[in-house]
Amino acid sequence: MAVQWRKSSYSGTTNDDICVEVACFPSGVGVRDSKNPGLGHLALTRGQFGRLASGLKKQD
Repeated sequence: MAVQWRKSSYSGTTNDDICVEVACFPSGVGVRDSKNPGLGHLALTRGQFGRLASGLKKQD
């Protein structure tokens, strides 16, 4: 089964904007830079990703 990366709806549309993609894996969640997908991804457990997302929402 191919991994499906989804781009954040908060990612911008210009080259200067930060663009993030996420994908679900059996072992957790992958996060990568959508402008440089070949550089790899950060592998997080579902709990780690939940804490990351929660912390980012508090920053908003």
